[in-house]
Amino acid sequence: MMNNFLKSQCKYPSGTIVKGKWHKHRYQLVNELGAGANGVVYLAKGITGYTALKMSTDSLSITSEVNVLKAFAKVQGSALGPSLYDVDDWEGNSGMVHFYAMEYIQGPDLLSFVREKGYSWAGVMIVQLLDVLEELHAQGWIFGDLKPENLIVSGPTPAIRCIDVGGTTMNGRAIKEFTEFFDRGYWSLGSRKAEPTYDLFSTAMLMINLFYPQRFTKKDAGISPLKQLMEKVRLNKELNKFEPVMYKALLGEYKFAREMKKDMLVILAEGGRYKKLNHKQKKNHTFLESASIVLITGILYALYLYGHIF
Repeated sequence: MMNNFLKSQCKYPSGTIVKGKWHKHRYQLVNELGAGANGVVYLAKGITGYTALKMSTDSLSITSEVNVLKAFAKVQGSALGPSLYDVDDWEGNSGMVHFYAMEYIQGPDLLSFVREKGYSWAGVMIVQLLDVLEELHAQGWIFGDLKPENLIVSGPTPAIRCIDVGGTTMNGRAIKEFTEFFDRGYWSLGSRKAEPTYDLFSTAMLMINLFYPQRFTKKDAGISPLKQLMEKVRLNKELNKFEPVMYKALLGEYKFAREMKKDMLVILAEGGRYKKLNHKQKKNHTFLESASIVLITGILYALYLYGHIF
């Protein structure tokens, strides 16, 4: 939950003009997009059009998030998060406010997208997310607070984008922001240390959430958390085909996103039939690993347009 005092300091009505102290760029606040643990995000209009403006009285959190966005920008050919436009301070009515302006990404959140387009998209979008996480982890960052609300699907050809980097943490440190349902600590299946396995556990929980939109809580007694989660996986006929992947991700057996991505791709390519690949089969799947994300997404999108999505 966000600190109420911090939130009140960053609460401004529509039409408020924010003028940067150093760069002198002007932004007119349109409406609030959301509030997190360390700031408020507004839709704002500047000289170049609409932008998302993150405002906070906590300079350290703003600096940390700006560093994450800069790290994202270093990944060539990838759009992990919003583009960073401006970083500045503003002397508001209640004191100094720190802010940064970033790309305003439009589109439904991941849960809404899958609900609208159909569950056949769930596996495809999770594969795409794993591709994003692979790049993020390579930069030394763990997303941390991974949940549908923080993931937007944008573009005519669906592309998953991370819109809230407030929980992103450097590898090896303690996760600084999390949501219980997606947190392995809550399910007693691991620590809150920032490492790839933490994000991959959350990815499995994200997959479960896509098929169970009404999130459920951990049972207090009579059943282990892992057994409870796997029963949910087995009870859904669409989710059930991903059972081996869910099991390994929940137990932390995948050390890298690419390992989980590969197994997801095999299931999608084999029509839901999972099997271990021998050496020769692994060689035959090299192209699949590198190209099938775009290929599968494009094919399913084309099928959807022509009304033949499952």
